Amino acid sequence: MRACFIREFGGTDKVQVGDVKLPVPANGEALVRVRAASLNHLDLWVLKGRPGMKLEGEHVLGSDASGTVVALGDGAHGFAVNDEVLLNPGLSCGCCERCREGETSLCEKFSLVGVSRAGTFAELVTVPVECLWRKPSHLSFEEAACVGIAYLTAWRMLFTRARLKAGETVLIHGIGGGVATAALQLVRLAGGDAIVTSSSLEKLARARSLGAAAGIDYKKDDVAKRAKELTGARGVDVVFDTVGAATLAQSQGAVRRGGRIVTCGVTGGVKGEIDVRELYWNQVELIGSTMGTPGEMRLLMRAVESNRLKPVIDTVRPLSEGKAALEQMERGAQLGKLVLKVS
Repeated sequence: MRACFIREFGGTDKVQVGDVKLPVPANGEALVRVRAASLNHLDLWVLKGRPGMKLEGEHVLGSDASGTVVALGDGAHGFAVNDEVLLNPGLSCGCCERCREGETSLCEKFSLVGVSRAGTFAELVTVPVECLWRKPSHLSFEEAACVGIAYLTAWRMLFTRARLKAGETVLIHGIGGGVATAALQLVRLAGGDAIVTSSSLEKLARARSLGAAAGIDYKKDDVAKRAKELTGARGVDVVFDTVGAATLAQSQGAVRRGGRIVTCGVTGGVKGEIDVRELYWNQVELIGSTMGTPGEMRLLMRAVESNRLKPVIDTVRPLSEGKAALEQMERGAQLGKLVLKVS
Protein backbone atom coordinates (compact mmCIF):
# COMPACT_ATOMS: atom_id res chain seq x y z
CA MET A 1 0.00 0.00 0.00
CA ARG A 2 1.05 3.63 -0.46
CA ALA A 3 2.10 5.60 2.61
CA CYS A 4 4.01 8.68 3.75
CA PHE A 5 6.82 7.49 6.04
CA ILE A 6 10.32 8.00 7.42
CA ARG A 7 13.23 5.63 7.96
CA GLU A 8 15.27 8.03 10.09
CA PHE A 9 14.67 11.13 12.17
CA GLY A 10 15.45 14.59 10.86
CA GLY A 11 13.89 17.28 8.71
CA THR A 12 11.30 17.08 5.97
CA ASP A 13 14.00 15.81 3.59
CA LYS A 14 13.60 12.46 5.39
CA VAL A 15 9.93 12.15 4.38
CA GLN A 16 9.16 9.62 1.67
CA VAL A 17 6.04 8.40 -0.15
CA GLY A 18 6.09 4.82 -1.37
CA ASP A 19 4.95 1.28 -0.76
CA VAL A 20 4.96 -0.31 2.70
CA LYS A 21 3.73 -3.61 4.06
CA LEU A 22 -0.03 -4.09 4.40
CA PRO A 23 -1.18 -3.97 8.06
CA VAL A 24 -3.19 -6.82 9.58
CA PRO A 25 -5.62 -6.20 12.48
CA ALA A 26 -4.73 -7.99 15.71
CA ASN A 27 -7.21 -9.01 18.42
CA GLY A 28 -9.50 -6.13 19.29
CA GLU A 29 -8.36 -4.05 16.32
CA ALA A 30 -9.97 -2.70 13.16
CA LEU A 31 -8.48 -2.25 9.71
CA VAL A 32 -9.55 1.11 8.30
CA ARG A 33 -9.28 2.31 4.71
CA VAL A 34 -8.12 5.89 5.16
CA ARG A 35 -10.08 8.41 3.12
CA ALA A 36 -8.42 11.50 4.63
CA ALA A 37 -5.79 12.27 7.25
CA SER A 38 -5.03 15.62 8.89
CA LEU A 39 -1.71 17.00 10.07
CA ASN A 40 -0.75 18.07 13.59
CA HIS A 41 2.40 19.64 15.02
CA LEU A 42 2.90 16.25 16.64
CA ASP A 43 3.88 14.94 13.19
CA LEU A 44 6.81 17.35 13.14
CA TRP A 45 7.90 16.25 16.63
CA VAL A 46 7.76 12.60 15.51
CA LEU A 47 9.71 13.47 12.36
CA LYS A 48 12.45 15.09 14.44
CA GLY A 49 12.43 12.26 17.00
CA ARG A 50 10.57 12.22 20.29
CA PRO A 51 12.44 11.21 23.49
CA GLY A 52 12.60 7.43 23.79
CA MET A 53 11.19 6.82 20.32
CA LYS A 54 13.01 4.34 18.09
CA LEU A 55 12.46 3.52 14.43
CA GLU A 56 12.33 0.01 13.05
CA GLY A 57 12.12 0.10 9.27
CA GLU A 58 9.52 2.42 7.75
CA HIS A 59 7.51 4.45 10.25
CA VAL A 60 4.24 5.77 8.82
CA LEU A 61 3.51 9.30 10.02
CA GLY A 62 0.13 10.75 11.02
CA SER A 63 -2.31 10.40 13.91
CA ASP A 64 -5.68 11.72 12.72
CA ALA A 65 -7.84 10.09 10.05
CA SER A 66 -11.29 9.25 8.79
CA GLY A 67 -12.33 6.38 6.55
CA THR A 68 -14.24 3.12 6.34
CA VAL A 69 -13.84 -0.14 8.25
CA VAL A 70 -12.69 -2.93 5.94
CA ALA A 71 -11.94 -5.71 8.45
CA LEU A 72 -12.14 -6.53 12.15
CA GLY A 73 -9.79 -8.64 14.23
CA ASP A 74 -10.98 -11.25 16.71
CA GLY A 75 -12.76 -9.71 19.68
CA ALA A 76 -13.39 -6.35 17.98
CA HIS A 77 -16.98 -5.32 18.70
CA GLY A 78 -19.23 -2.32 18.16
CA PHE A 79 -18.45 -1.66 14.50
CA ALA A 80 -19.01 -3.44 11.21
CA VAL A 81 -17.36 -3.57 7.81
CA ASN A 82 -18.20 -0.46 5.71
CA ASP A 83 -18.92 1.73 8.75
CA GLU A 84 -17.72 5.30 8.22
CA VAL A 85 -15.49 6.34 11.11
CA LEU A 86 -13.03 8.87 12.45
CA LEU A 87 -10.26 8.32 14.97
CA ASN A 88 -9.49 9.42 18.49
CA PRO A 89 -5.82 8.40 18.22
CA GLY A 90 -5.13 8.31 21.98
CA LEU A 91 -3.77 5.00 23.28
CA SER A 92 -3.75 3.90 26.94
CA CYS A 93 -3.31 0.70 28.93
CA GLY A 94 -6.92 0.62 30.12
CA CYS A 95 -6.13 -0.94 33.49
CA CYS A 96 -4.00 1.47 35.53
CA GLU A 97 -5.34 3.69 38.31
CA ARG A 98 -5.86 6.70 36.04
CA CYS A 99 -7.45 4.68 33.23
CA ARG A 100 -9.90 3.07 35.68
CA GLU A 101 -10.88 6.59 36.78
CA GLY A 102 -11.56 7.49 33.14
CA GLU A 103 -8.53 9.79 32.86
CA THR A 104 -6.91 7.88 30.00
CA SER A 105 -4.75 10.80 28.85
CA LEU A 106 -3.02 10.65 32.27
CA CYS A 107 -2.11 6.98 31.80
CA GLU A 108 1.60 6.35 32.43
CA LYS A 109 1.70 4.51 29.08
CA PHE A 110 -0.35 7.09 27.17
CA SER A 111 0.66 7.40 23.54
CA LEU A 112 -0.85 8.06 20.14
CA VAL A 113 -1.36 6.40 16.80
CA GLY A 114 1.56 7.54 14.67
CA VAL A 115 3.93 7.62 17.64
CA SER A 116 4.10 4.17 19.23
CA ARG A 117 2.52 2.42 16.23
CA ALA A 118 2.13 3.01 12.50
CA GLY A 119 0.23 6.16 11.62
CA THR A 120 -2.54 7.32 9.34
CA PHE A 121 -0.73 8.81 6.33
CA ALA A 122 -1.41 5.58 4.46
CA GLU A 123 -4.10 3.83 2.47
CA LEU A 124 -4.80 1.47 5.37
CA VAL A 125 -4.24 1.66 9.13
CA THR A 126 -4.93 -0.68 12.04
CA VAL A 127 -6.11 0.73 15.36
CA PRO A 128 -7.73 -0.59 18.55
CA VAL A 129 -11.48 -0.55 18.02
CA GLU A 130 -11.75 1.80 21.02
CA CYS A 131 -10.17 4.50 18.83
CA LEU A 132 -13.12 4.45 16.41
CA TRP A 133 -16.01 6.91 16.44
CA ARG A 134 -18.82 7.08 13.92
CA LYS A 135 -18.39 9.84 11.37
CA PRO A 136 -21.08 12.53 11.68
CA SER A 137 -23.14 12.52 8.49
CA HIS A 138 -22.81 16.28 7.93
CA LEU A 139 -19.01 16.10 7.77
CA SER A 140 -16.98 15.25 4.68
CA PHE A 141 -14.18 12.73 5.18
CA GLU A 142 -11.72 15.63 5.02
CA GLU A 143 -13.56 17.51 7.77
CA ALA A 144 -14.00 14.38 9.90
CA ALA A 145 -10.27 13.71 9.77
CA CYS A 146 -9.67 16.99 11.63
CA VAL A 147 -11.71 16.26 14.76
CA GLY A 148 -9.44 13.91 16.73
CA ILE A 149 -6.41 15.67 18.16
CA ALA A 150 -7.15 19.36 17.58
CA TYR A 151 -10.76 19.53 18.70
CA LEU A 152 -10.44 17.01 21.53
CA THR A 153 -7.37 18.82 22.87
CA ALA A 154 -9.16 22.18 22.70
CA TRP A 155 -12.28 20.72 24.35
CA ARG A 156 -10.37 19.36 27.35
CA MET A 157 -8.36 22.57 27.71
CA LEU A 158 -11.39 24.83 27.68
CA PHE A 159 -14.11 22.89 29.47
CA THR A 160 -12.40 20.35 31.72
CA ARG A 161 -9.16 22.03 32.68
CA ALA A 162 -10.02 25.76 32.43
CA ARG A 163 -13.71 25.28 33.32
CA LEU A 164 -14.87 27.85 30.74
CA LYS A 165 -18.29 29.40 31.38
CA ALA A 166 -20.66 31.22 29.05
CA GLY A 167 -19.89 34.93 28.95
CA GLU A 168 -16.19 34.58 29.74
CA THR A 169 -13.43 36.01 27.56
CA VAL A 170 -10.60 33.86 26.24
CA LEU A 171 -7.28 35.06 24.82
CA ILE A 172 -6.07 32.61 22.16
CA HIS A 173 -2.39 32.90 21.29
CA GLY A 174 -1.26 32.26 17.70
CA ILE A 175 -4.49 31.82 15.79
CA GLY A 176 -3.80 29.71 12.72
CA GLY A 177 -2.91 26.30 14.10
CA GLY A 178 -5.50 23.56 14.31
CA VAL A 179 -5.92 23.56 18.11
CA ALA A 180 -6.12 27.36 18.32
CA THR A 181 -8.69 27.51 15.53
CA ALA A 182 -10.70 24.74 17.18
CA ALA A 183 -10.63 26.73 20.41
CA LEU A 184 -12.04 29.79 18.65
CA GLN A 185 -14.98 27.77 17.33
CA LEU A 186 -15.62 26.08 20.69
CA VAL A 187 -15.43 29.33 22.67
CA ARG A 188 -18.06 30.85 20.40
CA LEU A 189 -20.17 27.68 20.64
CA ALA A 190 -20.08 27.95 24.44
CA GLY A 191 -21.19 31.58 24.47
CA GLY A 192 -17.80 33.08 25.21
CA ASP A 193 -15.80 35.86 23.57
CA ALA A 194 -12.44 35.20 21.92
CA ILE A 195 -9.53 37.59 21.49
CA VAL A 196 -6.90 36.15 19.13
CA THR A 197 -3.30 37.00 18.32
CA SER A 198 -1.25 36.68 15.14
CA SER A 199 1.40 38.55 13.19
CA SER A 200 -0.66 38.04 10.02
CA LEU A 201 -3.36 40.60 9.23
CA GLU A 202 -4.92 38.02 6.91
CA LYS A 203 -5.22 35.49 9.74
CA LEU A 204 -6.65 38.11 12.10
CA ALA A 205 -9.26 39.06 9.50
CA ARG A 206 -10.13 35.40 8.91
CA ALA A 207 -10.48 34.87 12.66
CA ARG A 208 -12.86 37.82 12.89
CA SER A 209 -14.98 36.20 10.16
CA LEU A 210 -15.08 33.03 12.30
CA GLY A 211 -16.40 34.99 15.29
CA ALA A 212 -13.39 36.41 17.12
CA ALA A 213 -14.33 39.53 19.07
CA ALA A 214 -10.94 41.17 18.46
CA GLY A 215 -7.49 40.49 17.08
CA ILE A 216 -4.05 41.60 18.29
CA ASP A 217 -0.98 41.85 16.06
CA TYR A 218 1.68 40.59 18.45
CA LYS A 219 4.48 42.05 16.31
CA LYS A 220 3.13 45.58 16.69
CA ASP A 221 1.20 45.61 19.96
CA ASP A 222 1.90 44.67 23.57
CA VAL A 223 -0.45 41.69 23.84
CA ALA A 224 -1.01 41.93 27.60
CA LYS A 225 -1.61 45.69 27.50
CA ARG A 226 -3.99 45.42 24.54
CA ALA A 227 -5.91 42.53 26.15
CA LYS A 228 -6.39 44.65 29.27
CA GLU A 229 -7.62 47.57 27.13
CA LEU A 230 -10.10 45.33 25.32
CA THR A 231 -11.50 44.07 28.65
CA GLY A 232 -11.78 47.45 30.37
CA ALA A 233 -8.55 46.93 32.37
CA ARG A 234 -10.01 43.74 33.89
CA GLY A 235 -8.06 41.10 31.97
CA VAL A 236 -9.27 37.94 30.26
CA ASP A 237 -10.81 35.07 32.19
CA VAL A 238 -8.84 32.38 30.37
CA VAL A 239 -5.64 32.35 28.33
CA PHE A 240 -5.51 29.50 25.80
CA ASP A 241 -1.88 28.84 24.93
CA THR A 242 -0.49 26.41 22.36
CA VAL A 243 2.80 28.32 22.04
CA GLY A 244 4.69 27.82 25.31
CA ALA A 245 7.63 29.77 26.70
CA ALA A 246 7.45 32.65 24.22
CA THR A 247 3.99 33.74 25.41
CA LEU A 248 4.09 32.89 29.12
CA ALA A 249 4.86 36.44 30.28
CA GLN A 250 2.15 37.86 28.01
CA SER A 251 -0.32 35.36 29.43
CA GLN A 252 0.44 36.41 33.00
CA GLY A 253 0.03 40.05 32.06
CA ALA A 254 -3.25 39.52 30.21
CA VAL A 255 -5.16 37.27 32.64
CA ARG A 256 -7.45 38.71 35.33
CA ARG A 257 -7.07 38.14 39.04
CA GLY A 258 -8.31 34.62 39.74
CA GLY A 259 -8.10 33.72 36.04
CA ARG A 260 -6.72 30.62 34.38
CA ILE A 261 -3.87 30.02 31.93
CA VAL A 262 -4.10 26.66 30.16
CA THR A 263 -1.32 25.38 27.93
CA CYS A 264 -0.74 22.38 25.69
CA GLY A 265 2.16 23.32 23.42
CA VAL A 266 5.80 24.29 23.15
CA THR A 267 6.18 25.50 19.56
CA GLY A 268 7.53 28.76 21.03
CA GLY A 269 9.97 27.15 23.45
CA VAL A 270 10.10 24.63 26.28
CA LYS A 271 11.41 26.63 29.25
CA GLY A 272 10.01 29.98 30.32
CA GLU A 273 10.15 32.22 33.40
CA ILE A 274 7.21 32.65 35.76
CA ASP A 275 6.71 35.65 38.03
CA VAL A 276 5.69 33.66 41.08
CA ARG A 277 4.65 36.80 42.96
CA GLU A 278 2.11 37.65 40.26
CA LEU A 279 0.97 34.03 40.19
CA TYR A 280 0.15 33.75 43.88
CA TRP A 281 -0.87 37.35 44.59
CA ASN A 282 -3.37 37.36 41.73
CA GLN A 283 -4.37 33.75 42.50
CA VAL A 284 -3.89 32.73 38.89
CA GLU A 285 -4.04 29.05 37.88
CA LEU A 286 -1.39 27.75 35.47
CA ILE A 287 -2.75 24.54 33.99
CA GLY A 288 -1.24 21.90 31.71
CA SER A 289 -3.39 19.78 29.41
CA THR A 290 -2.98 16.99 26.85
CA MET A 291 -5.47 15.34 24.48
CA GLY A 292 -8.66 14.10 26.17
CA THR A 293 -10.66 11.17 27.51
CA PRO A 294 -13.31 9.00 25.84
CA GLY A 295 -15.90 10.81 27.95
CA GLU A 296 -14.73 14.18 26.64
CA MET A 297 -14.68 12.78 23.10
CA ARG A 298 -18.30 11.69 23.54
CA LEU A 299 -19.31 15.20 24.60
CA LEU A 300 -17.33 16.74 21.75
CA MET A 301 -18.99 14.46 19.20
CA ARG A 302 -22.43 15.34 20.56
CA ALA A 303 -21.59 19.03 20.26
CA VAL A 304 -20.27 18.59 16.71
CA GLU A 305 -23.37 16.72 15.61
CA SER A 306 -26.03 18.77 17.36
CA ASN A 307 -24.51 22.11 16.29
CA ARG A 308 -23.48 20.95 12.79
CA LEU A 309 -19.98 22.18 13.63
CA LYS A 310 -17.46 21.91 10.79
CA PRO A 311 -13.70 22.06 11.33
CA VAL A 312 -11.86 24.84 9.55
CA ILE A 313 -9.66 23.49 6.74
CA ASP A 314 -6.89 25.52 5.13
CA THR A 315 -5.56 23.17 2.43
CA VAL A 316 -6.29 19.68 1.09
CA ARG A 317 -3.48 17.88 -0.74
CA PRO A 318 -3.05 14.36 -2.14
CA LEU A 319 -1.03 11.83 -0.11
CA SER A 320 1.83 12.22 -2.58
CA GLU A 321 2.31 15.80 -1.29
CA GLY A 322 2.77 14.79 2.36
CA LYS A 323 6.23 16.36 2.48
CA ALA A 324 4.93 19.68 1.12
CA ALA A 325 2.10 19.67 3.67
CA LEU A 326 4.57 19.14 6.53
CA GLU A 327 6.73 21.97 5.20
CA GLN A 328 3.68 24.25 5.11
CA MET A 329 2.91 23.39 8.73
CA GLU A 330 6.51 24.02 9.73
CA ARG A 331 6.29 27.51 8.23
CA GLY A 332 3.03 28.19 10.08
CA ALA A 333 1.50 29.16 6.75
CA GLN A 334 -2.08 28.11 7.46
CA LEU A 335 -5.23 28.98 9.34
CA GLY A 336 -7.04 25.80 10.26
CA LYS A 337 -6.17 22.24 9.42
CA LEU A 338 -3.97 20.80 6.69
CA VAL A 339 -5.42 17.61 5.22
CA LEU A 340 -4.15 14.78 3.03
CA LYS A 341 -6.73 13.16 0.77
CA VAL A 342 -5.73 9.50 0.70
CA SER A 343 -8.24 7.25 -1.06
